[in-house]
Amino acid sequence: MEKERMTADQGGMRLDAFCAEKFPGLSRGHLKTLIQEGRVTVDGSVKKASYKVKAGECIEVEVPEPKESTIEAENIPLDIVYEDEDVLVVNKPKGMVVHPAPGTPSGTLVNALMHHTKDLSAINGVYRPGIIHRIDKDTTGLLMVAKNDAAHRSLTEQLKAHSITRQYVGLVKGIVEANRGTVDMPIGRHPKDRVRMAVVKENSKEAITHFEVLNRYAQGYTLMRFRLETGRTHQIRVHMNAIGHPLAGDLLYRGDKKNPFKTQGQCLHAQTLGFVHPRTGEYLEFTAPLPAYLEQILDGLTEL
Repeated sequence: MEKERMTADQGGMRLDAFCAEKFPGLSRGHLKTLIQEGRVTVDGSVKKASYKVKAGECIEVEVPEPKESTIEAENIPLDIVYEDEDVLVVNKPKGMVVHPAPGTPSGTLVNALMHHTKDLSAINGVYRPGIIHRIDKDTTGLLMVAKNDAAHRSLTEQLKAHSITRQYVGLVKGIVEANRGTVDMPIGRHPKDRVRMAVVKENSKEAITHFEVLNRYAQGYTLMRFRLETGRTHQIRVHMNAIGHPLAGDLLYRGDKKNPFKTQGQCLHAQTLGFVHPRTGEYLEFTAPLPAYLEQILDGLTEL
């Protein structure tokens, strides 16, 4: 059993929001479960997730030993870009879900990782061992994985501090006029469609995406590079839709009613990933080449 403590320096935040901010090594889903189980206390008392924390109160999170995983290890090929005793960087293919969830119990990156190695951090629970961050099912590219809890905490702290380098390449609809720019719009759950995220003012979080144009095409598309300053769910997809340039192939965010390129989902690739190694302190950066499907699409377009 492991315990983590934090004294609130100011009040007013919900308990679940406070814990998510102050204990970044624990996922929101895991924290929700711990609060429901009474493993999160405020000055020794169990509180509900909606409890408003007061300045000076001591919040303690009791993290039980991880349960034995019921996830099946599957011999699924992995494109491993880097691996050592602490971290692993993998180039995720299109169509692969990152971790098991209701309706997707197998065929995920986690199933493949569990076959590849027995060493994965346990902080995020049995369904997300080693997982620091996610990319969408139909987004390709680089993900970092923690092989122990110390590495997990270090990488999560870097994410929280916005010091991780995350660059994406994507093809969007329309001709983007500005060569570079920044989209600074808060993102939260869509008020009417719970599957989607949206730019909203209430119940939202800061979201910042920097972009630059790489190429413009006569067929009415623009190839862009995106750099994430924050990492909200569907951030690039939501931001580009909000400024009128949804990602090509993105059926969820108005990219296309029918995908003209016959691809599976949005044309988005997590190309570059950089972080400070949790043990050595060395900065590491990795780049994954554009996937074959996107190269094929670009070869069929005419540059302006």
